[in-house]
Amino acid sequence: MKFNKTTLQNGLRVITVPMVDNPAVTVLVMVETGSKYEEKKTSGLSHFLEHMMFKGTPKRPTAFDISKELESLGAQYNAFTSQEYTGYYAKVSKEHIDTALDVVSDIYLHPLLNGKEIEKEKGVIVEEIRMYKDLPHRHVQELFMELVYGDQPAGWNIAGNEETVKSFKREDFSKYIGEHYVAESTIVVVSGTFDEKETINKIDKAFVNISKEKKNKKELVKEIQNKPEIFLKFKETDQAHIVLGVRSFGARSEYDTVLKVLSVLLGGGMSSRLFQKLREEMGVGYYIHASHDAYTDHGLFSISTGIDIGRIDEVISTLISECKRIINDEIKEEELKKVKDYISGSFKLGLETSDARAEYCAIHQILDGKIDSPEVEIEKINKVTIDDIKKIAKMIFIDEKLNMAIIGPYKDKERFAKLFTFK
Repeated sequence: MKFNKTTLQNGLRVITVPMVDNPAVTVLVMVETGSKYEEKKTSGLSHFLEHMMFKGTPKRPTAFDISKELESLGAQYNAFTSQEYTGYYAKVSKEHIDTALDVVSDIYLHPLLNGKEIEKEKGVIVEEIRMYKDLPHRHVQELFMELVYGDQPAGWNIAGNEETVKSFKREDFSKYIGEHYVAESTIVVVSGTFDEKETINKIDKAFVNISKEKKNKKELVKEIQNKPEIFLKFKETDQAHIVLGVRSFGARSEYDTVLKVLSVLLGGGMSSRLFQKLREEMGVGYYIHASHDAYTDHGLFSISTGIDIGRIDEVISTLISECKRIINDEIKEEELKKVKDYISGSFKLGLETSDARAEYCAIHQILDGKIDSPEVEIEKINKVTIDDIKKIAKMIFIDEKLNMAIIGPYKDKERFAKLFTFK
C-alpha cells in the first residue's frame, strides 16, 4: 500500500492513498481529540459534538440537506468518536470526490450548532447511552474501563452520562471546537483513485480558514494498582458476560507487536486456544475473543466472553489457567506460524477498501505518531519469537495488573476472588 504525507503551510496534515482503478474514493477528516481530552463536567462532549456536526451548516442549513446531498450520490458516510480521535468521512464513486470533499470540509469547519437542535439531540444521546446499558456484552466493556481507570477520562464512558449530556449548551461546543478543531490537530486523508496534486490543492483551499491556534493537550493516564480488582454488576441474565484483563503497554511501546500476536494466539479466530477450549471443548459460550487495545500512553490486554451462568467459576479458572500456560508450557513453532499467517491474511483483507485504508493511515498517525506500511507491519509480526511472547506474558500476567468485570446474577465478590490470581 502506497501513501504520501504532506503538511500544508497552516499545519494541516494531508495523507493521500492512491489506489489504481478503484471505483470509490473516501474523504476522511480526523481530529486528534476525543473523550480523554475532556473534563468531568464535559464528559461526552466530543461524542455529542460529532452528532451536531451533521445538523447543518450555513451552506447546508439542515441535517436533511446534508444527508440528501450525500445520499443522492449513493455515498456511505458517518462519523465516530474514540478516546483519542474523532473522524468524519464520506465514501463516494470516484467521480464525486469534489462533492465529498466539499461536504465533509463544510460540516467540519462550519457547523451551525443550532440551540434547538442541541436540545433535541440530548434526547437522542441519552437514549443511545441507555441502549448500550441494556446490551450486557457492550456495557460490561464500559464497566471494565471504569474499573481499571476509575474517575479519570480513560475510565469514563465516551458518550458521557445523562447528567453531563443534558447540561451542554452551545457555548460548550464552540469553546471545544476552538480548543481542539485546529489545523495542528487535523488530518485529512483521501484514499482511492484521484489526482493527488489537484486534490491536495483543493484540500488547501477548502481548509484555508481553519484555525491555526495551538492544540490543547490531554492529561496522561494515571495507573495505580497493587492487587487484583473485581467489579460485579448484578443483573438477572441468562448469560454471564465477563471481561478479564491486565494493564499492558501503549501503541508506541516496543511490545505492541508482540501483544498483538499474543492476543491472536489466545483468542483470535476459531482455532485460537480460548475459542477451542471454551466453545469447542467445554461448550460454555458462543463468543470468546482476546484483544490488545493500545492507546498513546497506555494499553489493555483483555479477554471477553459470554458464558453459561452456572459454570462461571469453571470459566474464570480456565481463563487464568490459559494465560499461565503461555508462560509455563511449550508453544510450538507450528502454532506460532499459524497465528502469524492468520494476522497477515486478515490484515491484508482488512485493507481492501478505500475507507479502511483511510482509517488505517489516520489512526496510526495519531496513535503511533507515524504510519508504517502494511508490509512493514507484517514484517514486524513475522519477527516475533516464542521467547518474545513468553517474556511479555511474564510481564503482564501478574496479580498487580489483573482486573475483571462481570455482569450477571451474582453478588458475592469473594466467591470469585478466591479463583482470581495468577499465583
